[in-house]
Amino acid sequence: MRCITISLFFLLIFSFEVYGQSASFQTYMNPVIPGDHPDATLTKIGDDFYTTGSSFNITPKIYHSTDLVHWQVIAQPVKASWSLYGDEPAGGIWGGHMVLYNDSYWHFFGRGSNMYYVKADAPEGPWSNPITLSVPAGIPGLGRDNSIFIDDDNKWYLLAKNGQSGNWIVELGDNGQPTGNYHDLTWINPAPEYPYSWAEGPVMWKHGGYYYYSFARNVAGGQYVMRSEELTGDKDYWWAITDFFESVPNANEILFKGPNHCSPVIMLDDGTSWVLSQAYSQGTLEWHGQGRQGLLHKVNYDMEGNVLADYTSNDAVLAPALPSSGIPWMVPHSDYFSSDKLNPEWSFSGYTPDNTHSLTERPGWFKLSPRGKPNTIVKNDGEHNYSLITKFDFEPESNAHEVGLWIFNGLETLYAKLNSTMNDSGKTVISFSFTGGSNYEAENTIGDTLWLKMYRDNHLLSGYYSSDGINWIQVGEAIDVSDMDKNQPNYNGWIGNQQGLYVQGKAAYFDLYIYRDAYSPIMAQPAANQYGTLRVVGGTAPAYLDSIHHNDWALYAGVEFGGKNYYIKPDSIIISAASGSSGGVIEVWLDSIDTGQKIGECTIENTGGWDNFQLFKSQIDSVYGMHDVYLKFTGAGNLFRIDWFKFTGTSYIPTSINNNQNTRIGICSYELHQNYPNPFNPVTRIKYSVPISKYITLKVYNILGEEVMTLFEGIRQPGTYTVTMDGRKLSSGIYFYQLKAENYIVSKKLMVLK
Repeated sequence: MRCITISLFFLLIFSFEVYGQSASFQTYMNPVIPGDHPDATLTKIGDDFYTTGSSFNITPKIYHSTDLVHWQVIAQPVKASWSLYGDEPAGGIWGGHMVLYNDSYWHFFGRGSNMYYVKADAPEGPWSNPITLSVPAGIPGLGRDNSIFIDDDNKWYLLAKNGQSGNWIVELGDNGQPTGNYHDLTWINPAPEYPYSWAEGPVMWKHGGYYYYSFARNVAGGQYVMRSEELTGDKDYWWAITDFFESVPNANEILFKGPNHCSPVIMLDDGTSWVLSQAYSQGTLEWHGQGRQGLLHKVNYDMEGNVLADYTSNDAVLAPALPSSGIPWMVPHSDYFSSDKLNPEWSFSGYTPDNTHSLTERPGWFKLSPRGKPNTIVKNDGEHNYSLITKFDFEPESNAHEVGLWIFNGLETLYAKLNSTMNDSGKTVISFSFTGGSNYEAENTIGDTLWLKMYRDNHLLSGYYSSDGINWIQVGEAIDVSDMDKNQPNYNGWIGNQQGLYVQGKAAYFDLYIYRDAYSPIMAQPAANQYGTLRVVGGTAPAYLDSIHHNDWALYAGVEFGGKNYYIKPDSIIISAASGSSGGVIEVWLDSIDTGQKIGECTIENTGGWDNFQLFKSQIDSVYGMHDVYLKFTGAGNLFRIDWFKFTGTSYIPTSINNNQNTRIGICSYELHQNYPNPFNPVTRIKYSVPISKYITLKVYNILGEEVMTLFEGIRQPGTYTVTMDGRKLSSGIYFYQLKAENYIVSKKLMVLK
């Protein structure tokens, strides 16, 4: 690994000078979409990228990115309230591909034995109700695991797959319906041999004058490709079918081995090509339950047009040379339910009527009602360590009433629950349980408004409750949920495990959801992304972060520091580390290294041995909100090992509470933060805070002091705000942005780099 790290060093320097990428964005480790993202598709529209895929009983998501590594959910194209959605594991939505055609956005997907599309004026929606595609004469059905190809002449096609031997390229009309013309590719996988198993998930793209047609063998692995100079169903025009991924000698040692079900390949302006794929976390199969995770690969062509994609690696690889627009790493994120629309990062499980949930009935709270069975909103369960927190208002009246946090498998047969309920004796209790296993409870002496925390440390879950979100009481003991995390029967209903909020028997109001709490231990291994350090692969590496050298780093995504309805401010960091050398320094950065905000550093000294872990504490700058936390390591030689870290903080009483008690602010002074990303092209985000209701201005000036842009001018109520600055009309160079309010004036520097 050290050789790989050194070989990338000069490329990383070049990447920063040319593209302005932070060191933390110049490389990546898969998965770029942790947790469930099967049958991925990929669309490039201008400088933006979009991916979606199969979601089955979980409502589908459209992801957006500007650099192919950092993704955010922007839309739910199919509503859970659609009358044909269904409600059974392995049902729901199969496939999914969003494209731009004739100035409209189209999302095609399969449900049951039919294909459908929805339309929108923007990727974010709103999306129309589904329209059924007709089936051309001569084809037994369009199947459901399909994708879209748009040719240079603006003709577009549905890549249809139905049954083991059924592959067709179906021409579509301007109305999205088949024209009746198609190319027959049933010769690819003829019965009874079926040489390519199912030959499923077909995709197409064009490069260098060739049409490329690629398909997966089956869910277990294998991806193939063939090419032709003409778009035809005639076998004689297609070159031989070959493997799409390169062959590597250590494939069995790769954590995400057997990538397949690839997206179409897209090409960037710099000539490089990229593709998304899926793969289970292999290792010892102990994390199979988390599903087929989203992977990114570089694609290479030779002079003759032959194509090979890079295999997955256990080490960091060079990222696309693209600017980031400030999108954080794709993990579940905190939600204070402050909008009147549910964040599209949340999915429902199965058919869910619109009247079972509301963000407007009690502003600042999310109301969730039963639907004849438990009702839930969920996100991917794709990591090995997190601390879920929620606060709710709920009064159970029987043992059939429950509200809280849960994690469940795709088959919906195994559940880890932490909830407020009533036991058989009529007492209101906090219950912590796992299907067929342990079941603990503690009497609820707090009342109807309650905080719960479910902490995951690999396969062990712990449950806690609190009256204030600061002081926690454990419920029983840790529970082993490895039976849910490991390989599941029947492909786990084709999806990965999910986690989130739920109610049963009675409606409840949720005030907040936190995915990773800054004040609970954050295990150093595994990191969401890392560079230089040793990665755990199937138990072959220790449980701590190891092999740490100068300029290595590790990312821990979606860390919530508090603010809004969670009144705590950090003041220090505690790190459990061991060193048999002279040690080194850990720099703590938010959102990116070098271009983000450095909030502190902690010196790790010799502890008398590599296995002698001690606690080191250092003060940090006060921050708030949710951030990606980067630990950057400096020093000489092999520095230290890290077991875990966490932040300590002080609770506070908010200085301003509005009249309806739903928006609670704890802002003590004006603050102007460094823009992120910086340098940037074309957009960046600027965060600022206002302690009292005042007239303010936020403007941008060039180095001559001339005003070039007004980002905001007017009265702001107390709170923290983020404004997006679009620099498309600005030349490359240094600019200054200034926040002004009465006698308060502060300026910071930013750089546009084109």
